[in-house]
Amino acid sequence: MKTLRSPLGRVLGYGAAKEGTVSHWWLQRLTSAALVPLTVWFVYCLLTLPALDYATVVAWLSSTWSALLLILLVLTATRHSQLGVQVVIEDYITSHGLKTITLVLITFAHVVVAAAATFAILKVAFGGVR
Repeated sequence: MKTLRSPLGRVLGYGAAKEGTVSHWWLQRLTSAALVPLTVWFVYCLLTLPALDYATVVAWLSSTWSALLLILLVLTATRHSQLGVQVVIEDYITSHGLKTITLVLITFAHVVVAAAATFAILKVAFGGVR
């Protein structure tokens, strides 16, 4: 099989930038692996609740473990989403300036979503919403 990579580059797994995409690739796989049990837990919890009314969900979310695991789910999902969108932007936007601005805006949007969701979960968990 013919490749354009140098023998040393193939051995080290690095490209011309001496950095490679190995860490990005692994982080994407790690977040997707973490999302599987967290999503299964979340769906199971929702299906086993006696009702899906506001009071029942607030009572469930007031539990320490429920709040903690839901925050982990939200943070992991937003990071996984940010990594995936980053790959799409890097692959399909050719203008360097537009690519940089878009990556900054997408990262900022993901941070805002993660922070807002975490704040909402903590507010419900600590009894700020009744």
